[in-house]
Amino acid sequence: MSVTFRPWREGDEVAAATAFGAPDTPQANLDRPLLGPDAEDPWRRCLVAEIDGQVIGAAAVSEARLHPDRLWVYVEVASDHRRRGIGSELVQRLREVASPSGVGAIRARYTAGNTAAEGFAAALGLTQVHRSRQVMVQPGALDVPVFGPTGPALEDLATGSVELTKLVVAFYDATHASWDRSEMTLGRAQDLLLAPQTGARGAIVLRDRAKSSGGTILAFAVSYDPPVLDPDDPGTVPAVPTSDEAPTQVLLGYDTGLAEERSRAAVRQVLAMLAARYPVQVEVDDAMTPLAAVIDDLLVIGSATIVTETRFVASD
Repeated sequence: MSVTFRPWREGDEVAAATAFGAPDTPQANLDRPLLGPDAEDPWRRCLVAEIDGQVIGAAAVSEARLHPDRLWVYVEVASDHRRRGIGSELVQRLREVASPSGVGAIRARYTAGNTAAEGFAAALGLTQVHRSRQVMVQPGALDVPVFGPTGPALEDLATGSVELTKLVVAFYDATHASWDRSEMTLGRAQDLLLAPQTGARGAIVLRDRAKSSGGTILAFAVSYDPPVLDPDDPGTVPAVPTSDEAPTQVLLGYDTGLAEERSRAAVRQVLAMLAARYPVQVEVDDAMTPLAAVIDDLLVIGSATIVTETRFVASD
C-alpha cells in the first residue's frame, strides 16, 4: 500500500477526526484546529496523507503575525501508521513551500511526557527553546498582605485601560524576547488578551502607591472565563469546554523594568490576594523569572500543583 499526499480539502475534518480519535494531550486538543484549508491571511498550508483514499495523517504550517521569525507546524498521524516516516514526509513537503514572508524556520509544541512527540521533534531536528506550565495555586497558599494608606495599593482596573494594555504589551514582548521574539501591539493585546471576546472579565493591579498619589503599576492580574484565547496561536479554540468547577484562569504579570527582587515581591502579593479564598490557575513561563520563583517555592511545599506542562521546540 502506497502513501499519497494532497492538499487538505472540504470534508477532511471528519475523516481526520475518525483517523486520529480524540486528542490525547492538552496541547493536541489546543493545536489540532490548525489543520484546515489553505489560507492567505494568515498564510497557512495543510497537507493530508492517504492510503487507498483513507486519511492517515495531516500536517500544517502557518505564519504568525505575533511571532514573525518562525512558522507554526502541527503534525498528526494515526496511531497505527506512526514510525513509518509519514509525519516527517509531510513536514518536509510543507517546508518546501515558500511562505510569503520568506520565513523557513519552524516551531512546535507538545505536552511534556508525550514521548512520541518528543522523539518526533528530535527526528525533525527541533530543539527545546522554552517551557510553559499551567499551575493551580491552592487557597491560602500565601499570607495575605496588609496594605497601609501610604504604601502599595491594590486597585481594580478596566481591561480596556490604556495604562494596563501598555504594560501587557511590554510584559509579553519582554518575556518572549529570549526565545521567540514577538511584535505585540496595543490592538493585538486587546484582541488576544484583554477584550471581552477573550473571556477577560476583570483586572487588578498593584501600585507602589495609590494612583491619586502618582502611583505606578508594579504587577497586574487579568482573570478569564474559560476557555481563554491562546495568544501564541489565536486561530485555535479548545475543542473541549472547561468545567464550571475549574479554578479561575489568570494572566499574572509585572513591570519588567523592575529589579528582580521587587518584581518577585509584587507578584507574590498579587497572587496572595487572588488565591486568598479560592484556587487560581496561572500560566508560568520559564522566562517569567520572578513569577516562576514564587511558583516553584509553592510547588516545593505542596501549595501548588502542575496542571499541564508544555515544551516548545524550534529549528534554527
